[in-house]
Amino acid sequence: MEHIMQFFEYKHLPDHLQKISAPFGVLAAEVVDTVPRNPERTVALRKLLEAKDAAVRAAVSKGES
Repeated sequence: MEHIMQFFEYKHLPDHLQKISAPFGVLAAEVVDTVPRNPERTVALRKLLEAKDAAVRAAVSKGES
């Protein structure tokens, strides 16, 4: 298992955040399954993780809506 994949787990999140996080985990798994392991795949997974984190933060933000 790819080390980074642990950060795409979402079952521990509340339901409303699972709905946001889950598609990123699905896509990350698809990338791992279909793209050869190389530095560019690692970059793709890191950027996907950054996007997932930003989406979850946006959902819990107390700022502007």
